[in-house]
Amino acid sequence: MADYLVIVESPAKAKTIGKYLGKKYIVKASMGHVRDLPKSQMGVDVEKSFEPKYITIRGKGPVLKELKTAAKKVKRIYLAADPDREGEAIAWHLAHSLDIDEHSECRVVFNEITKQAIKDAFKTPRPINMDLVDAQQARRILDRLVGYNISPLLWKKVKKGLSAGRVQSVAVKMIMEREKEIKSFVPEEYWSIQAQFALDEEVFEAKFYGIDGKKQELKSDEEVKSVLSNLKGDQFDVSSVKKKERKRNPVTPFTTSSLQQEAARKLNFRAKKTMMIAQQLYEGIDLGKQEGTVGLITYMRTDSTRISELAQAEAKEYVEQTFGEDYTRKEKRVIKKDKKAQDAHEAIRPTSVFKDPKTVKSFLSRDQFRLYKLIWERMVASEMAPAIMDTMTVDIEQNNVLFRATGSKVKFAGFMKVYIEGNDDGKKEEDRLLPNLNEGQKVKKIEIEPNQHFTQPPPRYSEARLVKTMEELGIGRPSTYAPTLDTIQRRGYVALEDRRFVPTELGEIVLELIVEFFPEILDVEFTAKMENDLDSIEEGQQEWIKIIDDFYHGFEKRLTVAEEEMKEVEIKDEPAGEDCENCGHEMVYKMGRYGKFMACSNFPECRNTKAIVKEIGVKCPTCKEGNVVERKSKKRRIFYGCDRYPECEFISWDKPIARTCPKCEKMLVEKKTKNGVHVECSACDYKEESN
Repeated sequence: MADYLVIVESPAKAKTIGKYLGKKYIVKASMGHVRDLPKSQMGVDVEKSFEPKYITIRGKGPVLKELKTAAKKVKRIYLAADPDREGEAIAWHLAHSLDIDEHSECRVVFNEITKQAIKDAFKTPRPINMDLVDAQQARRILDRLVGYNISPLLWKKVKKGLSAGRVQSVAVKMIMEREKEIKSFVPEEYWSIQAQFALDEEVFEAKFYGIDGKKQELKSDEEVKSVLSNLKGDQFDVSSVKKKERKRNPVTPFTTSSLQQEAARKLNFRAKKTMMIAQQLYEGIDLGKQEGTVGLITYMRTDSTRISELAQAEAKEYVEQTFGEDYTRKEKRVIKKDKKAQDAHEAIRPTSVFKDPKTVKSFLSRDQFRLYKLIWERMVASEMAPAIMDTMTVDIEQNNVLFRATGSKVKFAGFMKVYIEGNDDGKKEEDRLLPNLNEGQKVKKIEIEPNQHFTQPPPRYSEARLVKTMEELGIGRPSTYAPTLDTIQRRGYVALEDRRFVPTELGEIVLELIVEFFPEILDVEFTAKMENDLDSIEEGQQEWIKIIDDFYHGFEKRLTVAEEEMKEVEIKDEPAGEDCENCGHEMVYKMGRYGKFMACSNFPECRNTKAIVKEIGVKCPTCKEGNVVERKSKKRRIFYGCDRYPECEFISWDKPIARTCPKCEKMLVEKKTKNGVHVECSACDYKEESN
């Protein structure tokens, strides 16, 4: 008979931990929370100091019964949920449900699921940390007070089924404000002059810099013509050559936010997918008979960039063995702690760098492997020597008109041998080489070409960019980014177009009402301060009831005003410009869970609905009669098909274009990759350069 019961959240985690603890331990999963506030009512007694009313979550009865039965058969129970506020709250709810003294040493925490980490954790159990629990309760109650008070108002004044959240509303506001910036943006003209020069047979590029050694911006065609009028002949002088050696330091290991951003850039992962796969890697992967189930990464909800001295030493050993001593980091890494960071856990890293991606690849799914490789490479690179770059800046002149060429090449790869951080424009870093130029030399002009440009509006938010901005503003915490992005899309307040957020009409209507009557809910500084207040509860510096009371005092008054003064908003159906093929009535646009669709205005007598299709100006390559239209799959992924479906079953995941392949005359398509968009043939190997 076992002596101890260990309770974790998931079966995968239970399986991994059970292997390390031995026969004296039973390890069971609670499947997440077992108690929560009820869905059917507020569940918070405002008159009794915001006392929460917790109930057993529907469907968790059998789970609790199994845990209670197991608890009666053991001497001691350990609660081993994740090492964060949510995990502490899960442990606290389990303690209440199983009659465990929360002051007893029943709580076990670990940052990684490895044999040594688990054994060390069970040597030092502790009581449940009520400061962590209170911080989680405060967030839950705050969100409930906001959501369950504003949502009924929106049902009454706008449309049934709407809801409003505290952090989610701020995220929607950011997306809306960016859209306004884009619409009000006035492009400004500017020009550049690109030149090609040659030294003997070596050709290189330079850009116009200025006149008389001073930098000059070119705003018009007239200014460009004025500059070009000073240039005579093909001979130019090399007036200055500056050569420098530049050191480039590696980036820090991943936090939750930086992992989500880099996985979006390099792997095209959504934030939700990144966190789901990271959870799998953390909880344990079966590495075969020899090793069994092993947690491959440390805890993936963190805002810290520090790693343990043991992990640093292991990384140094690996780098020295693999690349040589020159590639090891000689100077101690200085960690600049962000003031907003809780720094409760280490950065996200592999539990052992000796489990390199190639070694474990056969045990992982394709997506697990790609994410693990990213985490492994980032951590190893962070412990490597800086890269050394040779840079060269050359000034080329004629009649006081100055062109500047820059070049760089890697002298010593250092950490870049393993990993280079991605960038938002998707361009790869390459050496920009210049000839071996010296002052006083003459170079020959090959071509000088002026180019007109216009300033571009700020880009719409991608998931990665929105997460980064939220983190910079102090909105939300590592555990909230992915759920926030998921929620605002499910509610229909924003949609994703080309992997960028755009606001919906419904989102704009709801936001305007919240701005008018509950401005503090949408105030970025207010929301960031609330996050800091929750942190201070966690650190034992403030009482959670006071924080909520201070908020609710003003919020309650605004609720009363909104009840009386908020006007009803009718979302009128917009004519779709065509008639229903079933009954002849006019079709209208309606707003649904996944955005707009067409429906018959004669509802409910006629229930005909149609998806809104977007023509792309290409004839169907299969039937030659229909037009290719853009459609969306059940998972909201864009694909292309013939508008004569089901008569014609043409389908393509890549966007067809109105040209045929010059080699085989089959359909050409636009192929999206992380490096941009290029055109290729759907049938042969013909390919055009990326744009």
